[in-house]
Amino acid sequence: MLISGRYGSSLLLAVLIVLILQHVTVVKSQQEASEERLIFAHVLFRHGDRTPIEPYPTDPWKDPKHWTTGWGQLTNAGKQRHLELGRWLRNRYRSLLQQTYSNNDIYVRSTDVDRTLMSAESNLAGLYPPVGTDVWDSGIQWQPIPIHTTPESLDEVLAAKKACPAYDYALRKYKESEAFQQYNKSLEPIYQYITTHSGRRVDSPTAAQNIYSCLHIEELNNFTLPDWTKQVYPEPLRSISTRSFATKTNTPQLARLKTGPLVKEMLQRFKDKINKRLKPNRSVWIYSAHDTTVSNLLNTLLLFDLHNPPFAACVMLELRQSANSDEPFVSIYYKNTTAEPQAMNIPNCGTRCPLSRLFEVYSDILPDNWQRECQVSFLSLTYVEADMRSSTSLIGIMFLATVAILLVLLGLMAYRKRRGGYHNDKWYLRIDG
Repeated sequence: MLISGRYGSSLLLAVLIVLILQHVTVVKSQQEASEERLIFAHVLFRHGDRTPIEPYPTDPWKDPKHWTTGWGQLTNAGKQRHLELGRWLRNRYRSLLQQTYSNNDIYVRSTDVDRTLMSAESNLAGLYPPVGTDVWDSGIQWQPIPIHTTPESLDEVLAAKKACPAYDYALRKYKESEAFQQYNKSLEPIYQYITTHSGRRVDSPTAAQNIYSCLHIEELNNFTLPDWTKQVYPEPLRSISTRSFATKTNTPQLARLKTGPLVKEMLQRFKDKINKRLKPNRSVWIYSAHDTTVSNLLNTLLLFDLHNPPFAACVMLELRQSANSDEPFVSIYYKNTTAEPQAMNIPNCGTRCPLSRLFEVYSDILPDNWQRECQVSFLSLTYVEADMRSSTSLIGIMFLATVAILLVLLGLMAYRKRRGGYHNDKWYLRIDG
């Protein structure tokens, strides 16, 4: 039906105005984007496809002959996936990286695990194919590039496995919470079913996640799954697994102690870059890690939508400077498929968050002194989570221990006095050369 008359003209005029405004908005966005300069990028990704870490007892595919690379190792598909991601990153960061490798441009850090180290190597093969003077053997299109790592037991930043008693305490208290216990109890029929058929005890979301991961990998490799798995795979195992990924950082305190050092390192490096204190003055920093690292980072940043991070899932924190502003801003992207990633909506800040504001948004998860905060004694002073009964018990034990020590000291003093004071030779500490 045609719209005519005064109302028809008004409607057409309104539509025209909307179209013009949309066009102006698009043009303005394009102009702003063209005036922005990418300054620095942090890239954190999960390793590529791997074999199961540990098959379950009744697994029909548990014979190592089915997995030529061994348990928990990178497969050829995983190498290929990271080679392609490296090529994609080369295109995305071509304004930051020279064609030939320079340690002044990039730094690569991996957890101290075979599959993450090999993934970083595969990724760099795509990021830096040798050209010009970098060609050192005409028979291979590859060149060695350094990858740095730290033993997991000493790594509080990337592996996040360095001992932190306060974190262990907080995680235990979280798992003892009524909400977590109710959720876990609701899964008991599923746990019992899986335990009966897999031959492995499953009594927690983490244990269920391990079974899900094994089945998922076997499915990806075209292995036929046992009939019993049809009752639980992919659902509800997949959903249980997604919940498990959020557990380790699901409170501000857990996030602060688990992933806070990594976020703080990234933000401080952004700040050093802007203030020209970054030496060498690199432009790209790459972290090769795990699905738990990806989920922990996103959850700590309050950007995690429950899911199982796929192989080679990639988080990018990018620092840009606009031509019409002195304040640099940060955008966070997540690439978990082959599609182009979209900027994520940072809480209370948007997709283009000023760097100074970012420190404010995440102030509660940036540790002042991680080593000190990890001490249980500091925990008891700062995060009072124990109930009064537990606190009273602890105070009572400390009081009795103190009294016992004082009694021992008084006894020693009385004994020494009877033996002539402190001048007896046996009271001296002997030091042998």
